[in-house]
Amino acid sequence: MITLSIIKADTGGFVGHSAVHPDMMAEARREMTRAIESGLLIDGHVASCGDDVSLIMTHTYGPDADLIHSFAWDTFQATTHIAKELGLYGAGQDLLSDAFSGNLRGMGPGYAELEFEERPSEPVICFLADKTEPGAWNLPLYKIFADPFNTAGLVIDQKMHAGFTFEVYDLYEEKRIIFDCPAELYEMLMYIGAPARYCDPHRPFQDARRDRGRYQHPAVVAHRGQVCRQGRSRDDRSLPVRAACRG
Repeated sequence: MITLSIIKADTGGFVGHSAVHPDMMAEARREMTRAIESGLLIDGHVASCGDDVSLIMTHTYGPDADLIHSFAWDTFQATTHIAKELGLYGAGQDLLSDAFSGNLRGMGPGYAELEFEERPSEPVICFLADKTEPGAWNLPLYKIFADPFNTAGLVIDQKMHAGFTFEVYDLYEEKRIIFDCPAELYEMLMYIGAPARYCDPHRPFQDARRDRGRYQHPAVVAHRGQVCRQGRSRDDRSLPVRAACRG
């Protein structure tokens, strides 16, 4: 199994909240290179969105791994130090604790992680956002997995006709709502059209019961596309998505 982790934090804004200073990005890349060379990570990439530094990493330790979260915490501490030296806005503002305590849950940085069996070709798309509502990915996920005018494969590939089941989260009532699409598509649109309350359809999957067991193997779910749950709900959202692999 391989794990794809996106861990991001605002450790200092360059010109207000608009960007990340190049020196902070360079420091994060140095830390990422060291982690790859030491064998902690398989691969990694440093990106930014708004004033957030995003660490995109692959490894074999699974979700919520102490080693990976500790590495991210130390990297954000390093970028915070640079932000303070440069007098940047909000230096270290997403680091809510003075010391790392095992994983990043409740400590400030946001993260999204996805564990899966790697295919011979494994394309992934990592979406990043800043200054958004919790349901920032409602529309993109709907377009990808439920709109045939966007995703022609929903019509062309007969295996896709069973559609997908969506989980939508009500952030006010702390409930989840399940929609079988396309049959319940209109009902789902009523909810995801309110992105401040109803959070993105999480992990669309094909339900084996609806097609006589054709899709029982989880690899089929992964082949059609798989997304993961957020580590926290806030205004800077990450979304890793496994893309279809045709061979």
